[in-house]
Amino acid sequence: MAKVILYDVYTNQLQTYELGENDPMPYSYGRTMLVREFRGSSRSNVLWTTNAAMEAWNATRRTYDAPIPFRYAFKRIWEGGHGRQSQHYAGVAFDVGQALSQTQRNRIWNIANDLGVWVYVEPLSLTPTWVHFDKRYGTPACSAGYPVLRDGNRGVYVLILQDALNALGYTTYTLDGIFGNNTRNAVISYQQDNGLQADGVVGCATWTRIVSEVVGIGRTPTVIDP
Repeated sequence: MAKVILYDVYTNQLQTYELGENDPMPYSYGRTMLVREFRGSSRSNVLWTTNAAMEAWNATRRTYDAPIPFRYAFKRIWEGGHGRQSQHYAGVAFDVGQALSQTQRNRIWNIANDLGVWVYVEPLSLTPTWVHFDKRYGTPACSAGYPVLRDGNRGVYVLILQDALNALGYTTYTLDGIFGNNTRNAVISYQQDNGLQADGVVGCATWTRIVSEVVGIGRTPTVIDP
């Protein structure tokens, strides 16, 4: 079983599902994306994504009108396997088509690019054996990556922040995707210990420092699973 946390980008609410590995992901089209497929190589029993990412997948899959196999979707940030501010840690990125021919991948890329439902479709020159697309949201705090977070924010980027802080020993007491007092206090403690402006706001400098420490360190004793 897996706990899937889904952030509704339209209502700013978080939904939670208890699903089996062979159940379809919430909001996904038919059985075109199962929990085990979304999980990929992650060993976590907690996964997260957004309804907007599922809707973009549905549009792409319907237009392609054939199975789209994929190997890499979700990872928790301390599991690593991707870049420091990867959208895979947000659960909104998909690397697909590794088992397909280059002609098939080209068609998927063209569909994803032409539909306009994804925020970023990586150039094929950078992904020679797969197609990457993601449905990131928010204005990046740095030139690329995660948005500025502060008290009152909700969503998958708050989940990444809480997960990272907990892994580093700065407890948020929960993993719920809601930036409240406990998360703010953890941010301030982290900022104070690392010579950052201790304002409780997670901007470029704080994100950069946190991810440089936490990506790929593995599960620590202070990691929280809700």
